[in-house]
Amino acid sequence: MAGAARDLLVRWPYRGEDGSRAVQRAALELKVWREGEKDPTPKGLEQLDGYLARLGLDEGVLVLFDRRAAAGDVEARTRLDEARTPVGRRITLLRA
Repeated sequence: MAGAARDLLVRWPYRGEDGSRAVQRAALELKVWREGEKDPTPKGLEQLDGYLARLGLDEGVLVLFDRRAAAGDVEARTRLDEARTPVGRRITLLRA
């Protein structure tokens, strides 16, 4: 699955304070960093930006799985960061 990326939209219903029904949505972009490839973060942010625009959302999540041999132990490399898309949308960046 070379160049694999997966968009994911998570939707869950809830009731607002007034008892009305609503749906919360969260958009995620999943990327894999493989041996010999460039860091997919910039491309992932660009793709997620378009995805968020289509969905009318202001923020999202980019999940980056680092599969390179030099990446080190998963516990040491797993962290949460903040990033911005090319147009400034707020992104939670999960590196694992």
